[in-house]
Amino acid sequence: MLFSVQPILENDKVLISPLEEKDFEDLYKAASDPDIWKQHPNKDRWKKEVFRTFFEGAMKSEGAFKIIDKESCEIIGSTRFYDFNEQDNSILIGYTFYSTRFWGKGVNQAVKRMMLDYIFQFVDKVYFHIGATNIRSQIAITRIGAQKVGGQEVAYFGEPSKLNFIYVIEKEKAVSNK
Repeated sequence: MLFSVQPILENDKVLISPLEEKDFEDLYKAASDPDIWKQHPNKDRWKKEVFRTFFEGAMKSEGAFKIIDKESCEIIGSTRFYDFNEQDNSILIGYTFYSTRFWGKGVNQAVKRMMLDYIFQFVDKVYFHIGATNIRSQIAITRIGAQKVGGQEVAYFGEPSKLNFIYVIEKEKAVSNK
């Protein structure tokens, strides 16, 4: 892999930068609302001890980001690049969540657009795992041009496997949709 999976990216709304151990409490504050996890395959992630496992997995992935609202300077969520596949020239984006105060404000689309613009300099396809019961995220990912291509049992770090749908955005289609 000849690129960084943790660049610092920013636009007028948010800054995304590598997640650090010292970010646990601030990120947990953003994640502690049960409403965030209602449709997610791992519905208890709002509990601190469950979130700690998620955070540990994020740190071990070496591709996780904190998402910072530029107006308030607070951490409002997280996302990551993971599972680069050299043969397929692809990578995944996922493990994304936002504080509910930032839902419906264009933050997800802005974050995903920055990440896609960056990573499409290096790969041809980006995949997303979306929980089978997470209708909100399924709708959001199709709004940025992803197509559903299948399903897969996904074992999140330290958590049981759950059914996820697989979505993909291909570089040539993403460029033509701008």
